[in-house]
Amino acid sequence: MQRDLGKNVKLFNDIKADDLSVMLSCLGVKNQQYEKRSIIIMAEDNVDHVGVVLRGAVLIVKEDFSGNRSIVDHIGQYEMFGEAFACAGIQKSPVTVVAAEKSEIMWIQFRRIFNTCSMSCVFHAKLIENMMKVLAVKNLQMNQKLEITSKRNLRDKLMAYLLIQAKEAKSFDFIIPLNRSELADYLYVDRSALSRELCKMRDEGLIEFKKNHFCMSPM
Repeated sequence: MQRDLGKNVKLFNDIKADDLSVMLSCLGVKNQQYEKRSIIIMAEDNVDHVGVVLRGAVLIVKEDFSGNRSIVDHIGQYEMFGEAFACAGIQKSPVTVVAAEKSEIMWIQFRRIFNTCSMSCVFHAKLIENMMKVLAVKNLQMNQKLEITSKRNLRDKLMAYLLIQAKEAKSFDFIIPLNRSELADYLYVDRSALSRELCKMRDEGLIEFKKNHFCMSPM
């Protein structure tokens, strides 16, 4: 497991294997399991930890005053969440975090990442550097989502999203991480309208799909 963490979790990149077990002890990590659809963090909960998804996936969800849900982000295996709130000094979570499937989360106290411990562990400088890189990537991803959702019509939003997924998969044949309802909430559109548009795009030969498996015609 520790070898997988060092290889796949960006926060732990380039930290020597011999330092990893010491680092995890220094950070006081704890792992917790969650069933599908269970609430991991509720909006307005106090947040002083960042989470790393060891198994499964989680959804970052926000609701308006009318109870309408929007999906801010999908966090997959080995990805991190909550770091932006911690860095900004936000004490109460502005979003709800929900288990998209049965998941295991590693919790890390935020202050232990940025505050050098009494042992003056040599990996702390690298840990902080990695956190800055994670925050920079997350900022780019949020700008990417803004670009998608700011498109004028539903088809343009869909095409922008699917092209990004294809680019990440390096193939026009790919699987998206969201079901139909989640995709509608992510794009801020009506689910029925989304389904109709997908069928139109299929009938026009632009895409083929089965559930969350898509195949796009090369542009």
